[in-house]
Amino acid sequence: MTDVMVDVRGVHKSYGQLEVLRGVDLQVRTGEVTVILGPSGSGKSTLLRSINHLEKVNRGWISIDGELIGYRRSGNRLHELKEREVLRQRTHIGYVFQNFNLFPHLTVLENLIEAPVHALRRPRREAVAAAERLLARVGLADRAASYPRQLSGGQQQRVAIARALALEPKVLLFDEPTSALDPELVGEVLDVIKDLARSGTTMIVVTHEIGFAREVADTVVFMDDGVVVEQGPPSAVLDEPRHERTRAFLSKVL
Repeated sequence: MTDVMVDVRGVHKSYGQLEVLRGVDLQVRTGEVTVILGPSGSGKSTLLRSINHLEKVNRGWISIDGELIGYRRSGNRLHELKEREVLRQRTHIGYVFQNFNLFPHLTVLENLIEAPVHALRRPRREAVAAAERLLARVGLADRAASYPRQLSGGQQQRVAIARALALEPKVLLFDEPTSALDPELVGEVLDVIKDLARSGTTMIVVTHEIGFAREVADTVVFMDDGVVVEQGPPSAVLDEPRHERTRAFLSKVL
């Protein structure tokens, strides 16, 4: 299917004897928002990190926009790419961490232009202009000269989203983007993500925010014990779940 942006096929991941992902299949179409729900330890974050090749899978493969991530195919075998090639691929995959991961010694503006200037070799003036547009988009045009420590958690996460967007990625990955925030700051971050969804950005969001999933997701995926238990539109998975494990999880969080 040519409109599949993210294609995950038969992915397994183990840490020693602990099998965290047990044959995960997932397809995300261009411009769609997929929200992944599930209890702690179900493999959600490991799957997200595998898509970005921050985790190396034991079996299976992942492609983005038709390109294998982390590997090249030779006949029936996969060979791992060199680190510089993996880094090149990551410039197409925006990743927003739950703990922001901003560079504390750089200003907000410097955080945004770091990768475009040094990884993509864009002219500094061009990168600065793009960064200023992104800061305005996330409501932080007046904080370009601030340092991360001078911002609230919600503001830091909005900067992290703008930084991910600065590379003009093909897909954005969010790993529990609101879990480190005080409750009163959650809404401002979710509003930015909702705006991205309305603009047609391809996104995979690992979250526990059921209301957000219901409002924004094209597809809701429920994971448990390293497998995809069920997936479908929010109205199906959240309102009429077919599997007992999904029903049991939702009964605890709704």
